[in-house]
Amino acid sequence: MTDLHPVRRALLSVSDKTGLIELGKSLAERGVELLSTGGTAKALRDAGLQVKDVSDVTGFPEMMDGRVKTLHPMVHGGLLALRDNDAHVAAMNEHGIGAIDLLVVNLYPFEAALARGADYDEMIENIDIGGPAMIRAASKNHLFVNVVTDVEDYDALLAELDANDGQTSYGFRQRLAQTAYARTAAYDAAVSNWMAGALELEAPRRRAFAGELKQTLRYGENSHQKAAFYTDGSNRPGVATAVQLQGKELSYNNINDTDAAYELVAEFDPAETAAVAIIKHANPCGVARGATLVEAYQKAFDCDRTSAFGGIVALNQPLDGETAAKITEIFTEVVIAPGASDEAKEIFAAKKNLRLLLTDALPDPRKAITAYKQVAGGVLVQDKDVGYVGMDDLKVVTEKAPTEEQMQDLLFAWKVAKHVKSNAIVYVKGDATVGVGAGQMSRLDSANVAAAKAQRMADELGLDESLAKGSAVASDAFFPFPDGLLEAAAAGATCVIQPGGSMRDEEVIKAANEAGLAMVFTGMRHFRH
Repeated sequence: MTDLHPVRRALLSVSDKTGLIELGKSLAERGVELLSTGGTAKALRDAGLQVKDVSDVTGFPEMMDGRVKTLHPMVHGGLLALRDNDAHVAAMNEHGIGAIDLLVVNLYPFEAALARGADYDEMIENIDIGGPAMIRAASKNHLFVNVVTDVEDYDALLAELDANDGQTSYGFRQRLAQTAYARTAAYDAAVSNWMAGALELEAPRRRAFAGELKQTLRYGENSHQKAAFYTDGSNRPGVATAVQLQGKELSYNNINDTDAAYELVAEFDPAETAAVAIIKHANPCGVARGATLVEAYQKAFDCDRTSAFGGIVALNQPLDGETAAKITEIFTEVVIAPGASDEAKEIFAAKKNLRLLLTDALPDPRKAITAYKQVAGGVLVQDKDVGYVGMDDLKVVTEKAPTEEQMQDLLFAWKVAKHVKSNAIVYVKGDATVGVGAGQMSRLDSANVAAAKAQRMADELGLDESLAKGSAVASDAFFPFPDGLLEAAAAGATCVIQPGGSMRDEEVIKAANEAGLAMVFTGMRHFRH
């Protein structure tokens, strides 16, 4: 028995009318009878196509503001009937149910309503009922029925019909069904997650996750791992929404690092100052502010020139020509910015392997979103770390208080430490990182690593003393012992910002006083694992 089945009768009911007329005409030209509902039927008729209303098929008018129109045996029987089952065929004949070979449905725009901040009642009205019911029915019966839920699949459907003389293959229908089930799953996930938020449920008993494929990737973190990139529909400005102007396809690691870079640089308001973050393996190797982007880039680059090679550069202002020229002096994997000048684009065009990503905005570092992390057998869910500390939130705990200039560097260091893998120690001087210690197993080790980097860069720049001399230091969590703090002091730090809260806080404060350090507590930590 062949797995090919003809398409003679189609039901079209879509919210997104993109490509509808072209599809309807193409199906009609192939002799396919068209059934439709409401606005879809009107659009097809206005285009001169012959269409039968579903209400004429069911014998019932659309009612209850369109809530009830396709929930009827004449529709679902036509979708669910097994064509090779004698009892099903007999039931169809007895009740006058015609087979439906193709279902084209895209759902009420629930996600779009959510994105624009619609109120509760409007969200409820944007929950589709008949669409998902038909999609699931047609998908279950993919042995005979085609179900198309994405505009992107219209051309593939027509190509399949052309290749098989008006028929479709079983493998093709299987792929359509898989896509359809994923679509209804994503739709239900959006509804359930919205409702959990509306009801302020911090930990709903069941939680759904969904995504839409943006691109398949060559491989994952390593070449033996398969990978793909999915978007979650939130449209948060960043790597998921960026337009890539040039360069080869992004890799898994490129995407992960670019996201880390853009989220970090967004901490700095572009209306106040230019800022640049250079990322390597999801950790910053240089972050700086400046009067101009090129100044900020140079200061960030001078924190760790070795690690910056092959890194990711994120800007909080549109890329200009002077900065573009400076960036191209070394090999850089990716640059992401909220725009770029024509001059900058022209300069980058000469670097074919350099990826340039442009967005229309920066992500809001204080906007609460949900973050997920997979573990064996489950998923950890938490609020994204949007914790913010301002000048008024700081508590001076030492005999010496920070100067105004030191306070600015302390707050700068604190913003950067939030984006450094724990244990995190960040040295900052003059609105620029001068040493970053990331991901060490002890806070003392992180302080040592950061100090060593500051000394190495001083040697490379031909300076007489470490870049850490006179710096401010941030620790993402409290110092459990004085040793890490004293290591920072030995490296030349003059002030410290840390959460506080250790059992040995008094011991650490005493050590800070004896070392002549100024220290402030934030009352908030920024673990990042």
